[in-house]
Amino acid sequence: MISLFNWVVRFFRAIDWPLFLIVLSLSCLGLLVMHSAVGSTDWRFADQRRYFIAALAVMWLVALVPTHWLLRIAPVLFGVALGLLVAVLFFGETSKGATRWLNLGFIRLQPSEIMKIALPLFLAWYFYRREGKRNLFDFILAFLIVLIPFALIVQQPDLGTALLIGAAGFFVIYLAGLSFKLLIPVALAAVIGLGSVLVYEDTLCAPETNWVLLHEYQKSRVCTLLDPTKDPLGKGFHTIQSTIAVGSGGLYGRGYMSGTQAQLDFIPERTTDFVFAVFAEEFGLYGALSLLALFALLIARGLVIAARARTTFSRLAAGSLTLVLFVYVFVNVGMVIGVLPVVGVPLPFFSYGGTALLTLAIAIGILMSISADQASPQPNNSRTGLGSP
Repeated sequence: MISLFNWVVRFFRAIDWPLFLIVLSLSCLGLLVMHSAVGSTDWRFADQRRYFIAALAVMWLVALVPTHWLLRIAPVLFGVALGLLVAVLFFGETSKGATRWLNLGFIRLQPSEIMKIALPLFLAWYFYRREGKRNLFDFILAFLIVLIPFALIVQQPDLGTALLIGAAGFFVIYLAGLSFKLLIPVALAAVIGLGSVLVYEDTLCAPETNWVLLHEYQKSRVCTLLDPTKDPLGKGFHTIQSTIAVGSGGLYGRGYMSGTQAQLDFIPERTTDFVFAVFAEEFGLYGALSLLALFALLIARGLVIAARARTTFSRLAAGSLTLVLFVYVFVNVGMVIGVLPVVGVPLPFFSYGGTALLTLAIAIGILMSISADQASPQPNNSRTGLGSP
């Protein structure tokens, strides 16, 4: 009886209730929009309901994992994820021109999704081990570590996921103490590069021009962003239709299940990459701003958890995972409203897909585990990892 009581207490302590309520609200809204986008009888809506239930269970299980266990498994998880990414190069399954999946016989998985969690945990572990002894070499080595999975995923090709993983690694490095001054040359180079693309758009986007570092489809996405009207029924169709949907929503929206762009199938990929366009058309500017405010609360709660973390490992892991959620939202909304190229980044808790939802659930579970560590009445070396590194 006592053990049952302790189990129930542990269950409730593992849940960060502000974070859980925000995630639950986003999940319910996501299902609401999915119902509108495909209808209650569509198999994708039924699948998404099952995915959400499974994701909530996984989130809770991960929340029960003590942070010192996360610390111990971080290098092992990274090694496994890296090995699976290498295996994709030789044994991966190709679908729609991309080789991203690996069939292990008993399960078919996408190793890049595992890397979204494994890389920030590993870098947080590395900087924790180097606490008090960090130097410039540690930051250089960390960037090289990030570059390996980034290059492997770009090769698949999957630029969207590669950018998310690169961002996750960068956030850990920055939060570990990377000098802001070192980022100024990178920022200047980015501004010069973007300016050059704008000035020399006609030359760079000409069919005969080869962008050495990017695939042809990636070049097309950048050029389409600059002027989607050049191919309105082809490459520019996604951007044009999504911006029309967002604009047609006006201030108050057309009403639930009354959006013409979504209901008449004008919005491409309306259950995945462009689900925000469905929401904005039906609920308008005020609805879209309210949704973004809810995402802002999610990110703010994650940053609060990171700021209160007891150890360097927990602080870096929580901060990086939270900021990656921000990148998810920023990139997805940006490409829907036509200010960023289409790179296939889902909107958290809205876009259809079990794999991405499972990854998000694990990230939220880790944040809850770190939050539960803060709520412990007494610091514990085995729990917090305050022992000798």
